Amino acid sequence: MNMNIAGYTLDLLVVGFPGKSVCHGGLGWSTVALLQGHGRVVLIDTGPIGMRSLIRDKLKQHGLVAADITDVLLTHSHHDHSINWTMFPNARIHIGAHELEWSLEQPWGETPVPELYVRELSTMPRTVRIAQGSEILPRLTAFDAPGHTPGHLVFVLQGDEHDVIFTGDAAKTRAELVSEKGEASLDHALSTESIREIWRRWRSRPGTMVVPGHDVPMVLRDGRASYLETHQAAVKAYFGDSLEDAVVIQLAPQERK
Repeated sequence: MNMNIAGYTLDLLVVGFPGKSVCHGGLGWSTVALLQGHGRVVLIDTGPIGMRSLIRDKLKQHGLVAADITDVLLTHSHHDHSINWTMFPNARIHIGAHELEWSLEQPWGETPVPELYVRELSTMPRTVRIAQGSEILPRLTAFDAPGHTPGHLVFVLQGDEHDVIFTGDAAKTRAELVSEKGEASLDHALSTESIREIWRRWRSRPGTMVVPGHDVPMVLRDGRASYLETHQAAVKAYFGDSLEDAVVIQLAPQERK
C-alpha cells in the first residue's frame, strides 16, 4: 500500500493480522506504518521483537535504515506495539503522557507492558510525552482513546479531502469496530466510547481510511467497513527430521456459506 496525503507518503511496512494462536496466546502481528514528509521519517508503532528483521528489510526496500527514522509514535505501551523503539537511535519517541505514567505503575510480570523498556523510556531525553489534542507533526494530531489501556491514543492525519486514522488497539480489528466492543480491553465501557468516537471521525469525512492495530486498512462503502487489502499470514512448522521438510500453514479467512 502506498498513498500520498497531507504532504506525506504513507506506506504500511507490516500489516497486522486479526487473530490469536489458540494454544500460545497472542500472535503479536501488529501494524507498523511509515510516513515520510515535512522533513520527517516516521513510524507509527513498532511491532514486537520478532518483527525486527522484517522491519529492517522493509525499511531497506524504501532505501532507509533504522538510523534514518526521526520519530516513533506509539499508540500505547503494550509490548507488541512499543518494544522496538530501541531500534531507532536517532528518533524522538512519542508516547501519551498518561500512558507512560500508567505503564510505570504496573506490577512486573503481570501485564503486556514491557517493564524494563518503559522504565528506560521514561528517562530518555528523546522521549516526548504527548497530551490529548496535541499536533505532534504537521497535520498529525493525537486524541485520547482509552479502554484498551488508560492512556491509549489514536493518531489522525488530516488530508485536504479525507483523513487517515491510526487506531492502534483502541479498535484493533474490523470485528471490534463493527461490534463496538473491545476484545482484551481493560475497560470495556471506555473502549465502546472510544470506538464510537473513531466512528464519528471516520464518518465525518468521506473517503477517510482507518488503519487498525491488527487488521488491514479499511474505508467506508455504503456506510459499511470495507477492506482495502486481503489478509496474508502463514506459519512455517518443522514436524519431520529435516529442515527441508518445512510445512507452511496459510492463515486466511474462509468463505462464509
